[in-house]
Amino acid sequence: MHCSSPKMVCETKIVADEHDAIPGTKKDSMIVSSSHMWSSTSASTALNPVEDRDVRKDAVFIREFERGDHVEVRRIFTEGITERIPNTAFRGLGQQPKTQFLYALLTLMCFVVTKSFTLTCCAPFFLMGARYYYSRKVILSYLDCALHTDMADIDAYYMKPTGSCFWVAVLEGRVVGIVAAQGREDDNTVELRRMSVDARYRGKGIAKSLGRRVLEFAVRNNYAAVVLGTTAVKMAAHKLYESLGFRRTGRSDDHRLPGMSRTALERLFFQIRYSRYRLQLREE
Repeated sequence: MHCSSPKMVCETKIVADEHDAIPGTKKDSMIVSSSHMWSSTSASTALNPVEDRDVRKDAVFIREFERGDHVEVRRIFTEGITERIPNTAFRGLGQQPKTQFLYALLTLMCFVVTKSFTLTCCAPFFLMGARYYYSRKVILSYLDCALHTDMADIDAYYMKPTGSCFWVAVLEGRVVGIVAAQGREDDNTVELRRMSVDARYRGKGIAKSLGRRVLEFAVRNNYAAVVLGTTAVKMAAHKLYESLGFRRTGRSDDHRLPGMSRTALERLFFQIRYSRYRLQLREE
């Protein structure tokens, strides 16, 4: 199986949250985090010890990736990608009107050929089963490509190159969210990549704060714009991008993921919509 170059492996998994940002920083994160902790400590003097412990327990910090985070980062990324399998197979069909028409036509042809109501009633279940099988096959193939390219060596792909970075969100000493920024010198933009939040910690504003961290990074490094590509099916994810200031610049209803074989059956039972977003920071 051929895996595409890292720049092609650019799907972004984002879990939508609508809360405010969470404290933390980029490569000078230790300094800013320390100042935040000092200010938080000063503010907490008005709290009793129980309230102070509760505030610290719920605090989420965003810091740069460290080698010891690798196992948890891969776990969060893997779980986020595999969640797409049923979403793409079933909910994603709602984004494919041509495919819906084709499946209806195939069901009708089944009745014309067999004259059997039983087989005709079973046809939609067969079609949905085939969609799930091919969605699982393609998405797991894509996951394998990602885990053997940039997600196999985060230091080499994101931490060492100038203009790129990888962050983790930490709650109660546990890594609960991830995001990457990859600079592109050809058009002076930075790409938001690999965003995902542990399912057990969603609804705390972590995704939005991770997104803001990338925007802060882009501004600090004088990039002209932030771009991203996503195959997210849920509208909540798209609303998150828009809440951060992104505007959709393009869309493809038949996107090709890395690892796809593009056989006739795969094209029949697997389609995925790809949306491109851009947030312009300054004019060139």
